[in-house]
Amino acid sequence: MEFSKLLAAMKGQDGKARVEVGDDWTQGRSLFGGLQAVIALSAMRSVVPSDVPLRVLQVTFLAPVPAGVISAEARVLRAGKNVVHVEARLLVGSDVACLVVGVFGKSRASAVHIVPSGAPSVEGEGQLIGYDPAFMPEFVRQFRRRWFRGGMLFAGSKETSAVVDLDVIDTGPVTESHVVAVADVLPPLALTHLTTRAPGSSVTWMLEFVATEFEHLSLERFRVHAELVAARDGYTSQSQTIFASDGTLLAFSRQSMVIFG
Repeated sequence: MEFSKLLAAMKGQDGKARVEVGDDWTQGRSLFGGLQAVIALSAMRSVVPSDVPLRVLQVTFLAPVPAGVISAEARVLRAGKNVVHVEARLLVGSDVACLVVGVFGKSRASAVHIVPSGAPSVEGEGQLIGYDPAFMPEFVRQFRRRWFRGGMLFAGSKETSAVVDLDVIDTGPVTESHVVAVADVLPPLALTHLTTRAPGSSVTWMLEFVATEFEHLSLERFRVHAELVAARDGYTSQSQTIFASDGTLLAFSRQSMVIFG
């Protein structure tokens, strides 16, 4: 099912969201992490006014979330004059499988305005990465990936950065949820350093939004600049900067990941 149809199906109400997700959105034993966060966000949005922009998502992946009927429950932790903190939990039965805290904040007048320079420049059309069921999770079929910079998976690379363009195979319009999903598509870059296949996954994830309006954006050519900051004892730290096709800075991402190799 395409992304926008899932969004329509999971529309939250009274702090709860529920949606049935097929195997086409899985990664190994679990649902694609970006979609887990989006389901939680849907529950959050049912208790936060739509005109209050999302500023930060903090996600902890606790246990696998299998395909099927997924439910999320959200509650407001604190609502101040400008900022609202909301907690959401994805449930597998009665167990919490994913814990998400969202920070929503109204715009404030400020004399400080700093926007980092645009997306990294690249040459050519990039290497279009096809789907290989032997070692790629199902959910990547929902995205078109063009690799411009950085090593390929399990190729024994020594590079610690990558630049990738991502298209969402969807009819739109673009929403904040599309940005959340795009920000979690890339695998742990540490896997490109390996020479044999091994799994990897996220443990925690923080996404900081810079942009607040998305409907005018294209579903094509989101540019992701990823950096493998550190890796030790099977745990890695990875940062990402996400841009729209017109160069607009959308969000910063930071993930703690594990690799099993």
